[in-house]
Amino acid sequence: MSSAANAFDIKSASLDLLALILHTDNLEELTTALDARFGPAGDAPAEAFLLDVEGLPQAADTEYGRLLPMLSRHGIRVVALRHPETSMAEVASRYGLAYVRGVTPARSTQSSSESQNKPVEAPAVVAPPPGTMIVDRPVRAGQQIYARGCDLVVLAMVSAGAEVIADGNIHVYAPLRGRALAGARGNTAARIFVRSMEAELVSIAGVYRTIEQALPESIKGKPTQIQLENERLVMTALGE
Repeated sequence: MSSAANAFDIKSASLDLLALILHTDNLEELTTALDARFGPAGDAPAEAFLLDVEGLPQAADTEYGRLLPMLSRHGIRVVALRHPETSMAEVASRYGLAYVRGVTPARSTQSSSESQNKPVEAPAVVAPPPGTMIVDRPVRAGQQIYARGCDLVVLAMVSAGAEVIADGNIHVYAPLRGRALAGARGNTAARIFVRSMEAELVSIAGVYRTIEQALPESIKGKPTQIQLENERLVMTALGE
C-alpha cells in the first residue's frame, strides 16, 4: 500500500459550539452591544461560534464581509451559519463557512377549543453538567475564564472588566465586580452564587442584565443568588 493511502483518516467527531443568535444586522448597534458585553474590540483569543441568523428578515443581504471580522475582533470566530432556508448554504460557502440548517417551528393547526383541552407539557429542564473547574487566584481585568461543560468555582475576586463563563453554575467566594455568564450553552437551571454582589453584568442561558444603576441595598455587596424564573433574572440575598 502506498504512503499516500495512509496520509489521513476520516472519523466521526462531535463538537460543542456556542451559538451567537442575531436579532439585528445593524453593525453599529451590534458593535455597541458587543462592547457592552465583552469590552472594546481588541485581540481577544478567538473561540469558534455558530452564527444563527434565523431571526433576521433579510439574512441573505447581511453585510457578512464586515460582520465576520467585527465579531472576530471580539473573540467570536464564526465557523458555521445556521438558517432554515437552504439558499443560505450558498452565502455560507461564499464566506468559507459551514452551513447548518435550522428548524422552522411548525404552526399549530388545532382549534382554540382543542388547545384548551390538551394538557401542556412542561419544558424539559437541562441537567447541570458534571464536574467542576476551580480557580484559586484573582481574575483580573481583561481576563476570561471559561468552564466548558462543567461548573466554575472562583475562590478569589473577579475584577471589573474580567469575565467568568460556565456551562453550569458559577460560584464566586469573593467579590464579583466583573461579568458572570452561567448556563452558557442553554442550561436554564444554572445559577450564580456570589459572596459579594458588585457585578457589571450577569447572565444565565443567554438572558442577561447589565448593572447600569446602583444595586438594591438588599443585595449590594452581600451574598447573592441569581437564577432564571419565567425567562427573567431574579437576584436574591442569601441567608434571608
